[in-house]
Amino acid sequence: MLDPSSSEEESDEVLEEERRDLLLLAAAGGGSPRSLPPPPREPRGREAGGARAASPSPSVLSEGREEQERLQREEREKRLRLQLYVFIARCIAHPFNAKQPTDMARRQQKLNKQQLQILRERFLAFLNGETQIVADEAFCNAVRSYYEVFLKSDRVARMVHSGGCSANDFRDVFKKNIEKRVRSLPEIDGLSKETVLSSWLAKYDAIYRGEEDLCKQPNRMALSAVSELILSKEQLYEMFQQILGIKKLEHQLIYNACQLDNGDEQAAQIRRELDGRLQLADQMARERKFPKFVTREMENMYIEELRSSVNLLMANLESLPVSKGGPEFKLQKLKRSQNSAFLDIGDENEVQLSKSDVVLSFTLEIVIMEVQGLRSVAPNRIVYCTMEVEGGEKLQTDQAEASRPQWGTQGDFTTTHPRPVVKVKLFTESTGVLALEDKELGRVVLYPTSNSPKSPDLHKMIVPKNSQDNDLKIKLAVRMDKPPHMKHCGYLYALGQKVWKRWKKRYFVLVQVSQYTFAMCSYREKKSEPQELMQLEGYTVDYTAPHTGLQGGRMFFNAVKEGDTVIFASDDEQDRILWVQAMYRATGQSYKPIPASQAQKTNPKGGNVNTDISPLYTDRGQKHGMDEFISANPCKFDHASLFRLLQRQTLDHRLNDSYSCLGWFSPGQVFVLDEYCARYGVRGCHRHLCYLNELIEHSENGSVIDPTLLHYSFAFCASHVHGNRPDGIGTVSVEEKERFEEIKDRLSSLLENQISHFRYCFPFGRPEGALKATLSLLERVLMKDIATPIPAEEVKKVVRKCLEKAALINYTRLTEYAKIEATAEKDSETMNQATPARKLEEVLHLAELCIEVLQQNEEHHSEAFAWWPELLAEHAEKFLSLYSVDMDSALEAQPQDSWDSFPLFQLLNNALRNDTFLCNGKFHKHLQEIFVPMVIRYIDLMESSIAQSIHRGLEQESWQPVKSITNSLPNVALPKVPSLPLNLPQIPSFTTPTWMTSLYDSTNGSATSEDLFWKLDALQMFVFDLHWPEPEFAHHLEQRLKLMATDMIEACVKRTRIAFELKLQKTNKSTDLRIPSSLCTMFNVLVDAKKQTAKLCILDGGQEFASQWQQYHSKIDDLIEETVKEIISLLVSKVVSVLEGVLSKLSRYDEGTFFSSLVSFTVKAAAKYVDVPKPGMDLADTYIMFVRQNQDILREKVNEEMYIEKLFDQWYSSSMKVICVWLADRLDLQLHIYQLKTLIKIVKKTYRDFRLQGVLEGTLNSKTYDTVHSRLTVEEATVSVTDAGGLQGITMKDSDEEEG
Repeated sequence: MLDPSSSEEESDEVLEEERRDLLLLAAAGGGSPRSLPPPPREPRGREAGGARAASPSPSVLSEGREEQERLQREEREKRLRLQLYVFIARCIAHPFNAKQPTDMARRQQKLNKQQLQILRERFLAFLNGETQIVADEAFCNAVRSYYEVFLKSDRVARMVHSGGCSANDFRDVFKKNIEKRVRSLPEIDGLSKETVLSSWLAKYDAIYRGEEDLCKQPNRMALSAVSELILSKEQLYEMFQQILGIKKLEHQLIYNACQLDNGDEQAAQIRRELDGRLQLADQMARERKFPKFVTREMENMYIEELRSSVNLLMANLESLPVSKGGPEFKLQKLKRSQNSAFLDIGDENEVQLSKSDVVLSFTLEIVIMEVQGLRSVAPNRIVYCTMEVEGGEKLQTDQAEASRPQWGTQGDFTTTHPRPVVKVKLFTESTGVLALEDKELGRVVLYPTSNSPKSPDLHKMIVPKNSQDNDLKIKLAVRMDKPPHMKHCGYLYALGQKVWKRWKKRYFVLVQVSQYTFAMCSYREKKSEPQELMQLEGYTVDYTAPHTGLQGGRMFFNAVKEGDTVIFASDDEQDRILWVQAMYRATGQSYKPIPASQAQKTNPKGGNVNTDISPLYTDRGQKHGMDEFISANPCKFDHASLFRLLQRQTLDHRLNDSYSCLGWFSPGQVFVLDEYCARYGVRGCHRHLCYLNELIEHSENGSVIDPTLLHYSFAFCASHVHGNRPDGIGTVSVEEKERFEEIKDRLSSLLENQISHFRYCFPFGRPEGALKATLSLLERVLMKDIATPIPAEEVKKVVRKCLEKAALINYTRLTEYAKIEATAEKDSETMNQATPARKLEEVLHLAELCIEVLQQNEEHHSEAFAWWPELLAEHAEKFLSLYSVDMDSALEAQPQDSWDSFPLFQLLNNALRNDTFLCNGKFHKHLQEIFVPMVIRYIDLMESSIAQSIHRGLEQESWQPVKSITNSLPNVALPKVPSLPLNLPQIPSFTTPTWMTSLYDSTNGSATSEDLFWKLDALQMFVFDLHWPEPEFAHHLEQRLKLMATDMIEACVKRTRIAFELKLQKTNKSTDLRIPSSLCTMFNVLVDAKKQTAKLCILDGGQEFASQWQQYHSKIDDLIEETVKEIISLLVSKVVSVLEGVLSKLSRYDEGTFFSSLVSFTVKAAAKYVDVPKPGMDLADTYIMFVRQNQDILREKVNEEMYIEKLFDQWYSSSMKVICVWLADRLDLQLHIYQLKTLIKIVKKTYRDFRLQGVLEGTLNSKTYDTVHSRLTVEEATVSVTDAGGLQGITMKDSDEEEG
């Protein structure tokens, strides 16, 4: 620290030493990545040692020294940032190389932790129905999936924390999810899927914004989008004040002291800097002090690079217009030749300016206000004024009375004369008849310049002889503008060797012809071209002492060049300062002229509004300690290290702003960095190496960096180091090559690490395309040089290694998430002994997570690995192999004959069998090997259980009808087989669970048959749902189950046939017979068996097997058909035997029998006294009732219409046949009246009833029926002749009036 009593000289020396230290620090370029290097530690150690010897408390002194060193270090950093800000401010103030890019991708605003939490709460509120947003179930399901899988993901939270997530990323993920869902929805007429998508996205946006942000959001977006657009200079200043920590006051002092708003001063500063860089290049060439290059031939090339870069900057500066918006200057001829002139500074063969090259254009405004002292003219006379610029047109004012000669008229003129002559005349109208001209009352001649006062003033007019107006004055103002190309003008004394060879006062104009060409011109009156001119290029201007031998002029200065010296003198000090400053800017000299007296005073007589106030600002800058930063020579700084600091601070600022930039600079930042590099000669390779170093460091610390950005910078450095630059071979320093190799190794390690952590570095494929760009960059990094491509196998080998690591990383983190390992370590004994079901449950949950990981890899990352799809498949196999260890352990812990693990197989197999690469892969085959014995064992036990349940069930079968559940079996869970010993003792029968009652739909077969069909169907559905991937084993399973079903159904049919016959034998043969429901149930069992064979016994196979299986399958069909025919025949025989019983009763009335005579006599005798019942009619009615009720029973309880029709056909035919045979046996006998009446009623009712039951006409009107009908008709006719009233209205004729 400086002592407060130090002298000013000592203070200046210390400042100079600190400034040298600052330069050394900037040149070193080392140190920590986030702070400037600390000072050397050896002096501090010696001081500390001395302090410990003298002080009783060394720790206190040590802390004090550390604090002092910290303050000094912060002061050095602050001074360095101020110096850097001066350079940046100049780049912003007067750019001539770069422009703000307009084609950069627009960056989206990033999300932070708080916003993510708010989003989660908003989506959860929507799912809980707490919002006003109306949505259908499909949209709610999509949002729920998005919330559970994406929003709640730790990987997304980690990415948000790293600053790599924007609202657009969240919306894109949701959009991709719903596109898949909407595609799977069925088509709806009048509603396109695009409409559904847009509607869902609109609802998503409404949920995302929330109700309270509907009004705030547009304003906030409009405000935040500014920094991504083209920034003004003021905004750029403010941005870099924040980046470098510059205070507003410091900026204002620097702004004023550097005259950042003065374009001429900034252009002059650039010219001085470029001249200094050329001088440094020449000095380096002379002293042969070069950086260490890869080859010595590059040393001379390096000098040429420096010169060509400066020449390019000169060309850029030269191409700028001299002044924006100014009149176009005639420089075309000069520009064509000038480019060759400035490439070799100091060449004697310079292109000289011609006088026509410096022609200027001026605008004059003449305002005539009034005339005073006019007495020679009567008050009522008309007067007016004329004005003209010599060599131009003449203008006239309005007319006025002599009593009030006032106008206020303005005339505008243009001229090319720097010293024009203005004439203003006063006229009065002539009253004489012969007067040709008006009378001139007075005139005034003015010689204005650009420095002349602009305010109105009184001028004495020249009057004619003998005029009474001796004191005639005119008040007018002449304003002559200053063209933008005219940098200064005024009167000077001059004396030179080549021009202005006589010492006299002349009117000089400093003209800027172009950015690099200035001319000192002297003009005469009324001349547009200069009398003489001197091109200022190569001259040095400075203050000089007075020359005693020269008469005229008080304040001297000169312009010196090899072989020429021009002396100038002005009349006052302020004018000299203005001239020297203007010429100092024009010459581009590095030396800054300083007047002999430091105390500059403004001209007390001033009135010149163009007086330069830079000395005042410079003085204020000195007072605040800014002068050393402003006056520092940029050529003496190590801009490479300064730029490293600038780029580092800018990147830190960029990554911490509100945009998800991924490392990309904003347009304004790119513009300033480009301008700085071009203006101060920062090598492109150094720039990109520093950029890569910073980006890699940020990426290693968890920030999300766009790999495309890394690729651009790396490709530039690689092409530079390997000599394949697009603009030709350039110099490569040893430092650049070494740093490039170091960066290359770091970048390779970073990329391999990111690929190994691709699921966490690029969650859900975000940022979009980043993983693919990372793989592309890795391929570029692995190349040995820029031209030789690396073999594809080498890249594949590296990626394979990374994906193997990724499998272990992904599975490790997945198990940590599932907490399987933690639970096993916490209570391993309990887990191993008591909870195999818990292990299976956890492994099943882990399988779901593994499948989800593989599906996400396929959905979000497969496109990036499209070059090597087999590598992603190998990664999946490796991942699943790690899972198989836990799976095998859990399955081994399961008890024998436990079938709870089948859902695990179904889950894994369904996921693997649809994957082209994983289907029948290593893990898939391992999975099959584990479950093949279990499936076979399960089927074996099920077969034995079903066989025994058929045997026991049919033995105890009550044949009561039950309701069917087979039609709803796809929704029924697979049957659980109890643990069975190998000898298969008593197997409990399968009973229908109570929860299945809702599935019953119709009355059907017996409990045993329904149980059989349900078991067979459930077993086949279970095996089908396994979707066994190996075709041979799957075909074997299918064939075995079909054969099993065939055998089981065959056994059931045979046992049912036997039971039917036994049950039928037990029924009686009278008309009281009603077919039992048990017989109908047996009938239905056969019907169901017929239906189930089509479902359970048909096998899809090849042609060879199809023929064999068709033969085998036809056997069971034939068996069922034969059995149905047999039971129909048995049932028909039974019901026909009832008819035979009825006919046997009628046989008692046969003619000639004793019983017939006795009955006839008794009835006739009794009929005389009482109403005797009609014998035989009860018998007919009883039989008809028997037929009808049994028909209804069969129709109601048998479920197969075709079999009922066959039964009724046979029943009707057999009945008619029996009656026909009975009548045939009595062909020679006449039927008893009661026989005839009974038969007529039975035949007619039977015919009608069976016709109503659907028996066809061909069967009804058979020959047998015709024979019966004819016989009964004849008998009826016979009786009608012998006993007309005996039939009592019963006849074979059709009649609707008969009793039912």
